[in-house]
Amino acid sequence: MTENKGFYKRLLILTLPIVIQNLITTSLNMLDTLMIGNLGEVQLAAIGVANQFYFLYSLLVMGIGAGCSILIAQLWGKKDEEKIHSVLKLGLIGAIGFALVFMMIGFFASETIIGLFNSDTEVIRLGSDYLRISIFSYFVSALSFVYAGALRSIGNSALPMWGSLVGLVINGVLNAILIFGLLGAPALGVSGAAIATLIARIVECLIILTVVTLKVKPLRLSSKDFKHIEIPMVKLLYQTALPVVLNEACWGLANITYTMIYGHIGVNAIATTQITSTIINLFTIVIFGMAHASVVIIGNEIGANREEEGITYAKKIIRLAVVVGIIMAITLAVLAPFIVQVYNVSEIVRNDAMKILIIYAIFMLPRVYNGVQIVGILRGGGDAKYGSIAQGLSMWLVGIPLAFIAAYVFKWSISSVIFLSTFEEVLRFFILRRRFKSNKWINNMVKDMA
Repeated sequence: MTENKGFYKRLLILTLPIVIQNLITTSLNMLDTLMIGNLGEVQLAAIGVANQFYFLYSLLVMGIGAGCSILIAQLWGKKDEEKIHSVLKLGLIGAIGFALVFMMIGFFASETIIGLFNSDTEVIRLGSDYLRISIFSYFVSALSFVYAGALRSIGNSALPMWGSLVGLVINGVLNAILIFGLLGAPALGVSGAAIATLIARIVECLIILTVVTLKVKPLRLSSKDFKHIEIPMVKLLYQTALPVVLNEACWGLANITYTMIYGHIGVNAIATTQITSTIINLFTIVIFGMAHASVVIIGNEIGANREEEGITYAKKIIRLAVVVGIIMAITLAVLAPFIVQVYNVSEIVRNDAMKILIIYAIFMLPRVYNGVQIVGILRGGGDAKYGSIAQGLSMWLVGIPLAFIAAYVFKWSISSVIFLSTFEEVLRFFILRRRFKSNKWINNMVKDMA
């Protein structure tokens, strides 16, 4: 009983800061959108398009950070600080390399990039202004992404949360001042939003780097750590990070495809999915909080050659995920009628949104299970590749084709299309459950390191 209490306490300590950090990010991003939206639709579109470039960049860098976090979690279980330094160093070099490439492209080809997404001359002008300023934040973002993943892997999920909190509060305050010209400052509009973003990300990075340098010895790098590159470690990091990057890219492209399918149904369908996706994203924060904590706990045990304990902990996490899934499903189903009343939309959109939220509640359990398995347990066990394949195949061979047939052939309503496509979660559940029961997901990637 005491052991169970200690385990769940550890899981909570890891999960809660991640959930809070993601919740803060989501809330302030929504606030960001509202502020820019007050300037006009053109300004909102300009920043939205410019941020597509950042989305692509962050996808690659977060993949590198996730690959590092998987290896560091196992190395932390092994208590091999020297190799942790080696992985962290390579992760930083890779992330900074991507940052510099994207910064050069974004600065010198900003108008071309914005023009790929929108042909409106004003959107291109404003989007280019935003991109040329915000692009300088990519360097510090690379450091923050990699260090955040590494910190979580050694059990410190609080520091990234506090860095993110301070940075995002600064972003919100500076947005209000610089966009609208409050407190005697000039009203800079879109450029003001870019400056606020740049300053906020610099502050967030400085907080993380300062605390790591002063207090987190396992992640404290020195100049001698960068004197030589270990080729075997480069290959291992590449093998670990690549499936994560491909998984994120596959997921992002699938979401774009779903949006195109929903757009074929009509304007009301797009409005409906905008409402429901915003709401379901709030529930998803809890899922990914548990998943990222699972990487640390499972990775630590596997790296320490305690495979049986890793399996035991994984089973406990799954049982907890089931309980959390049931609670979230009931909560969503009960609140759905009240949530949709908040939006000033037509009765058709409101009814469709309520139906879709009920559908999400019905499929919440497999959704939670799949998220915790793919992003958490399998990655922590060193089996990121299998989770990526399972998600990619179920999306592109089941979910998207079903949605396409329902929308284009049968011409069903948006709620019916989403109901049919959500069966991809059910298929993914059975695939992942079989993999988990086989124990083939256990892969100690650091076992033979000298």
